[in-house]
Amino acid sequence: MSPLPTPVTRLVDAALEATVVLSFSRIGYEVRSHLVPWPDVATLPGEGRRVLVTGANSGLGYAAARSLLRAGADVLLSVRSEDKGEDALAQLREDLDDHLTDRIAYDLLDLGDLAQVRRFAAARHDEDAPLHGIVHNAGAMFDERGETNDGLERTYQIHVVAPFLLTAELLPLLAASPPSRVVTMTSGGMYAEKLVTAEVDSPDDYRPTLAYARAKRAQVALTQEWARRFGETDIGFHVAHPGWALTPGVESSLPGFRRLTGPILRRPDQGADTAVYLTLLGATDGVRDGRLWHDRRPRSEHKVPWTVPERGEAGELWARVCRDAGVEPIMPRAG
Repeated sequence: MSPLPTPVTRLVDAALEATVVLSFSRIGYEVRSHLVPWPDVATLPGEGRRVLVTGANSGLGYAAARSLLRAGADVLLSVRSEDKGEDALAQLREDLDDHLTDRIAYDLLDLGDLAQVRRFAAARHDEDAPLHGIVHNAGAMFDERGETNDGLERTYQIHVVAPFLLTAELLPLLAASPPSRVVTMTSGGMYAEKLVTAEVDSPDDYRPTLAYARAKRAQVALTQEWARRFGETDIGFHVAHPGWALTPGVESSLPGFRRLTGPILRRPDQGADTAVYLTLLGATDGVRDGRLWHDRRPRSEHKVPWTVPERGEAGELWARVCRDAGVEPIMPRAG
């Protein structure tokens, strides 16, 4: 464990957090990781743990998978094609210069198809292998509004409904391998949006960044609901904010932002650091589940007061997502 922060380090950390730009950039990561020296991810307790990372062939997902492997964990990658899976395996073996055949595998998963999500989860139940964690990282930003074959808006399904369904289907496996973790990768865009269940799929005013931010805000609210409803289990639910990291998604979807912030963007491994930290840490120093974390510390999920949702809104979102996913999560029996 890291040394406890002092009043001075807490003050510096809070000052960084208040600036936003310094906090989310590489500067914030570099300063915080030296204020209170962080243990390298390779020293975290990964051996004997098996983690699923969605969207793991590039960007933050790939970086998370690589860090988990460095820590000794077994990693299951979810990818959308065999070519992406094979490329990711080859790159990981090259990066780590290690024989990883027994500790890494991939399977196909398209979050835009709920039937495939169910098949993917069923395959995990058929395996003779535990599951200690899920890192929900897969995502996409679409230029135009569109619907999946399930009749749901794409951004909403891929970021909200499908991960919810996958978590619900894998709850028994997670409960059988305590302590387990479900960590969702969020985005800074969600800070600008207030949760409104009726608008979570942008029915009337679709814009790519707006739809993405609304979906990310919904993820945060649902994580709190998971923790509230399943707090009696040994499954921990957390959200990790990666800061501003240079990923293929940022380059393709936000080229203007990329040009403006390029010199201070984080490396993907720096962006993935907190998600890996939460996934492998058996406890979080008494911090209640459901929190949003950034740079290995819990943070407020609201930067401005007008994004605080109306009373009961998170419960309405939960009910809607249950309907759209066609699932009602139930309390699993511990293993």
